[in-house]
Amino acid sequence: MYYMYPTREARHGAPKELLSKNVFRPERGLWFLSGYVLSRKGAQSLLRLLPCRGPIDLWINHKFHALDVRALRRPVVNQRADLLSTNSYSILPALSTLGVLDYSTTALFHQRPSHYPVFAFGPPGSGLSSLAMALSMLGYRCCSDLDRIPECEFKRLMTGASHCTFDAYVNVGSLNAHVRTLMLRYPHAKFIVTEDEEPAGDDLVKMLAGADLVRLKHNETNTWRTLCEHLRLPPPAAPYPLVQDIGQREVRAPVPGTSMSRSTKRLRYDRSPWIAEPHADWEGINARFLEEPAQFGSVVKFEDDLVDIQSARWTLRNDTFPGNLGLFRPMNVSARSGGGLALGVHQEPLGVRNYSAAAISSRDSFLYGRFEATLQATNVSGLVTGFFLYRASPRQEIDIEITGNRPTRLLVNLFYNPGSEGAKFDYGYRGTPVAIPLGFDASKAPHRFAIEWDPCEIRWFVDGELVHRRAIWNPTPVPNLPMKLHVNTWPTRSRDLAGRLSVNALPATAIVHNIAVDSFKADA
Repeated sequence: MYYMYPTREARHGAPKELLSKNVFRPERGLWFLSGYVLSRKGAQSLLRLLPCRGPIDLWINHKFHALDVRALRRPVVNQRADLLSTNSYSILPALSTLGVLDYSTTALFHQRPSHYPVFAFGPPGSGLSSLAMALSMLGYRCCSDLDRIPECEFKRLMTGASHCTFDAYVNVGSLNAHVRTLMLRYPHAKFIVTEDEEPAGDDLVKMLAGADLVRLKHNETNTWRTLCEHLRLPPPAAPYPLVQDIGQREVRAPVPGTSMSRSTKRLRYDRSPWIAEPHADWEGINARFLEEPAQFGSVVKFEDDLVDIQSARWTLRNDTFPGNLGLFRPMNVSARSGGGLALGVHQEPLGVRNYSAAAISSRDSFLYGRFEATLQATNVSGLVTGFFLYRASPRQEIDIEITGNRPTRLLVNLFYNPGSEGAKFDYGYRGTPVAIPLGFDASKAPHRFAIEWDPCEIRWFVDGELVHRRAIWNPTPVPNLPMKLHVNTWPTRSRDLAGRLSVNALPATAIVHNIAVDSFKADA
């Protein structure tokens, strides 16, 4: 059988034979057929009727009798009525989950704003952080919620430079005293004033007299429409974000005594609005967060020797993803005598994949904290051993990876996409990777690898030594949504990442000795 979703019948109704209250046998006249779901038998029936002549929905109408078609009075799959039909919210996420879609062949985010820079001001609690997230979702590279911006960026703005690091600035305290200068330097700039229950102060509005200004009411029902009409951009499919106001974080100099002793090599980055272009005097924004830790969630702290896999804490994966040549199978995760887990990769035909792989994932999601694993990677070319935090919708990720072709090197990576929970942003497949020499072979003995993640910075450690750090916008924002913790070993499609898969060296094994977490559990 197969299911075809018709969005419209012929003008005076399709000729049909009613079989029940909800089912009929059409003769013809069903148009805009899409959303096909085919069984093997249904696909064979269609193939026997080839070649197709003319548009597919017209051709199928002429084949209804041969196919013995049944139709429903109401659709089983509902289309969204609030925007034009698009695959971005329907079939593409499903194809990615099944491992059909390969992100190396998909386009990156191409919507870039044509009206910039944008400057936004408003009183505390008026939705400034939500506005900053909304601008990011519209494709702006947005600097927000800071008491000041780095001096190099401030000088560019004050001189009216056409190419700054950012194209939107929201709730930046040091710009308040320079509103008139910004209006003079950027006569085509867009200005926004956010308001809570009470209108914004008269002094601010008076300063902006003559500017291209919109006043944005916090929590109004048509926020996207008001904002997008001002910026002349189509709104995204996701709802307008409603996030807690961060306030103005304190920008400060780098903390003394925290420099890294190891050299790093920046690999090829994705290109997106949420990755700052590197230049000589840019090192991101070192800031201090103002929010109380209690607001992140309940504290969770444990150290697991993995002697027994606690089902309340861990789940064994049985899925895959586009870049993975293998299918994760629970039986590839096995306990070792004395503690720890062996994660195996095998060559075996599984239908959707020709290899099996291994992965364990936390059942809980975490928001900020320290995550440490003692592990021994595999040294088989084409395999990746990973310890990382990950979430989807929107995709955010913090990685530690060791590749089998170069087990003396550590890869750290970060993926950032904007939006609040449920926003389907997932652009790019490289992220922002950096290679770091380990000084040892990670496949010869176990070593400790750790990620420290807070709202303003991410730090990576090897055997207790700080080897890499990322501040805000160096080169991305810091991920801000709950993520699950994962450990895996898998064969990659990308030879650039881990070399050509050495099939003759399989089966291969990576070993996880223990995992320690000191974090905030993301409460529902």
